[in-house]
Amino acid sequence: MKHVPDLLRIATAGSVDDGKSTLVGRLLYDTKSVLADQIDAVTRASVDRGLDGPDLSLLVDGLRAEREQGITIDVAYRYFATPARSFVLADTPGHVQYTRNTVSGASTAQLVILLVDARNGVVAQTRRHAAVMALLGVPQLVLAVNKIDLVDNPAEVFARISQEFGELTRSLGWADDQIIEIPVSALHGDNVAIKSDKTPYYNGPTLIEHLETVPNVTDRRQVGLRFPVQYVIRPRTAEYPDYRGYAGQIAAGRVSVGDEVVILPSGTRTTISQIDTPDGQLATAHTGRSVTLLLADDVDASRGDVIAAVTDAPEPIQQFTATVCWLAEKPLRPGARLLLKHGTRTTQAIVGGLDALFDEQNLSLVDAPNTVELNQIGRISVQTAEPIVADDYQVNRETGSFLLIDPQGGNTLAAGLVGDALSPLHLQEAELV
Repeated sequence: MKHVPDLLRIATAGSVDDGKSTLVGRLLYDTKSVLADQIDAVTRASVDRGLDGPDLSLLVDGLRAEREQGITIDVAYRYFATPARSFVLADTPGHVQYTRNTVSGASTAQLVILLVDARNGVVAQTRRHAAVMALLGVPQLVLAVNKIDLVDNPAEVFARISQEFGELTRSLGWADDQIIEIPVSALHGDNVAIKSDKTPYYNGPTLIEHLETVPNVTDRRQVGLRFPVQYVIRPRTAEYPDYRGYAGQIAAGRVSVGDEVVILPSGTRTTISQIDTPDGQLATAHTGRSVTLLLADDVDASRGDVIAAVTDAPEPIQQFTATVCWLAEKPLRPGARLLLKHGTRTTQAIVGGLDALFDEQNLSLVDAPNTVELNQIGRISVQTAEPIVADDYQVNRETGSFLLIDPQGGNTLAAGLVGDALSPLHLQEAELV
């Protein structure tokens, strides 16, 4: 059987002009993930600008018209692979006003590459991005100390930045084995794919070596089966007169034929009798697999319900605390009536109190704000018209996230995390200014 490399979802973040586009271009170039004509076009454009070699940042700048207009794509997704692993990379913007896009790009990442310019070290945006990554529960973080070739005493600079960053990440709840610092020069390729002889003070892996070998961690804690029902399949044909299958994607855990499960929120118990896919039946299916489950009993289940493992099935909830990143120009106020989308269920919701605002720069909480504004992160209370089957976000990212939607226009207003995602961070209380 042909080996299929596993997939690692990664994201990049950093301040403006830290060399993020060049690093992403270098990753694509060094893994041979760009076509020869693209390299030729970038080389020609670089020569026209008076450069000696190809400007790899042009590989991620999008269409020529966008480059000429100076438009930056908010979150762009790149794909590359090595013999060991495949990667999906979310390239997030560096501007402070795009915190919401950083949240979007990093929300599904299993690892984030955070860049700093060696000449500037850990700056305000570095602290902001690290705090957001901690809030989102990103399992692995790489600090790429870029432009290390442009500083005097690079060993001393790298040690100082690494120490400061380590103190920051520990204060945000990360363990030391979740973090690695790597000195790189994205422009010249030092320690990206090839170990550099210009950094004798560093004896760790290259960036790509680390990406290939880092554990593929999806959640802070493994949970049992979570299967949001997307569609009920009843073909009603002569060949399948009694067929009733529940189609969807496994959000967490695994499922096997013979497993006892519970249908939520009703609480009805039954057993898995068959697992169907377009490629045939399976004995077992894992997280991320789209399948159709057949049940041993004739139960009442429909879109929006969740088929869960009996051993650790969550209690359906209608009132809960949540952490939200507000994405809309119009601020969030107490009493707002919105739609909440969790998994395959969409229900009406009312926002109760605004409990606190997260100051990601000072790592503090501001109590009882009047509003939550664009790009701000806050802790709120929510009440839904129908129960939702959710885990705390700190337990499982997939089943602990939701969206708040404008009921009139259908626009997404907020990305939400079930539970108080701010509580694991070591925050100070601040006065409301």
